[in-house]
Amino acid sequence: MRALSLGALEGEADVVTGVRVDSRLVEAGDLFVAVSGGEAFLDDARARGAAATLVPDDPHAALAALGSAVRARSDARVVAITGSVGKTSTKDILAALLRPQRRTVSAPQGFNNEIGLPLTLCLIEPETEVVVAEMAMRGPGQIRELGRIARPDLGVITSIAPVHLEQMGSLENIARAKAELLDELPAGAVAVLPKNAPELEPFVPDGLDVRRFEEPEAEVREDGTHVRWRGREIVFGFAARHQATNAAAALTAADALGVEPPSEPVEVEFSLWRSQETALPGGGLLINDAWNANPVAMRAALGHLLDRANSRRTVAILGEMAELGPEGSRYHEEIGWEAQDVDVVLGVGELARHYGPDVWAATAGDAVEIALGLVAPGDAILVKGSRSVGLEVVADALLEATR
Repeated sequence: MRALSLGALEGEADVVTGVRVDSRLVEAGDLFVAVSGGEAFLDDARARGAAATLVPDDPHAALAALGSAVRARSDARVVAITGSVGKTSTKDILAALLRPQRRTVSAPQGFNNEIGLPLTLCLIEPETEVVVAEMAMRGPGQIRELGRIARPDLGVITSIAPVHLEQMGSLENIARAKAELLDELPAGAVAVLPKNAPELEPFVPDGLDVRRFEEPEAEVREDGTHVRWRGREIVFGFAARHQATNAAAALTAADALGVEPPSEPVEVEFSLWRSQETALPGGGLLINDAWNANPVAMRAALGHLLDRANSRRTVAILGEMAELGPEGSRYHEEIGWEAQDVDVVLGVGELARHYGPDVWAATAGDAVEIALGLVAPGDAILVKGSRSVGLEVVADALLEATR
């Protein structure tokens, strides 16, 4: 393998079979790229069979170069998905639609930043036909940079919502930043956009084949969620009604790729801590949606909890929603009103006081003991909060207590 002139490369391999940044995941033939203190794990990577190791001068530049190089050698069509809400779930649904008909690579879990996107591209094999990539941002210019690495053929924007307001300041700025993806599409490319996102419209460039989606008719039945789309009824294995809009976005993107929806139910494997449902002893149900939270997603999750309760007592363990700026307390108060039909609310984090919870905890660690004493057999439980709160430890503790 030739050096990239981006740092210290060790190893004489002509070919590497994968790229890793976590030494614990290294397999024989991989290139291990040391990022975020990864230099301490070079020996571990080599012991696990790494064909080469790279200590980059600039980790992001090195990974971007690797991802770009793999992308340049492939004829696969790249779909890039971004949006304030629903991008990971849309990615998961689209991958499920594509895999039976196209050799597909999909971003693992939430691989959507300057590290995750290049690692997704490095999963491309010679036979890959479609890559479903995800792009996140924390500020202006970041989607553009990711777009220039991935060079997408098709772009999807799932939604524009009050997320990252602390950094971005307004919905208009969020829309402008998300629309950077559209600027990176080639002329005539398909852009899949929400029908009702007025903030986005000023930033949609001319020359794209724009295809719209909206919330479809959907009904949750015993066998899953039945979605009406373009005169057809498509069955998805999930039971979350709010995923129907993400399904409509994914169906529209699949159609643009020439993939027809199947006649059999579509089974979707959602990424970690996103609407994951687990049946509990005594007829209870745990909905682990602890990956992240914002006002739109929180409303949808609370509605899902109530839909799934089926006369069970409902318990919502709600972490604070981060990065909402000066209006953060107001957004939390609004969610508190939405949660009034929930039997018991446990708020976690300082801003979560504004939910008006029945019980409050300062941290996820404090919430574990409270939740274990609060939850009873047969309850329907939702666990949801911003990534910074780390509520997955509460969900894990509840599961462990039932084993």
